[in-house]
Amino acid sequence: MAGKDILITFYRQDHIRPDWKVDTSCAYFQMFLIELTDDLQKFGIKLQHAQNNEMVINVNSYADVLNAVRISSPADNIGNTCVGHIIDKSPNLDLMEDLKRAVNRVAFAPETIAPEAHNRKVCHNCGCGC
Repeated sequence: MAGKDILITFYRQDHIRPDWKVDTSCAYFQMFLIELTDDLQKFGIKLQHAQNNEMVINVNSYADVLNAVRISSPADNIGNTCVGHIIDKSPNLDLMEDLKRAVNRVAFAPETIAPEAHNRKVCHNCGCGC
């Protein structure tokens, strides 16, 4: 596990409904990312985050918010997978909680994440298109 790299990518969001807007650039959210990065660094995991403004997600629900946040871990063959696909259902509709859960799952239990091409009988409706 030492030396694993994980990348969180935030897509630009077009908010159809303002009630699902999450400000990922605010100081509180940035502090959350710093703490998560520091926690994972203790296990030899390098966490980075980036903004991709070329990709735009229309946000009409919380599922779209999860779809606008992607996680990659090349060592685990996880490439640009949306948070909703990784965690399945969100219990509290809290992006920081869900993101931490997704990153920890990728970091410590990537084998529990269904491959992108996995043929599910029931979709989790995150909007990722699986």
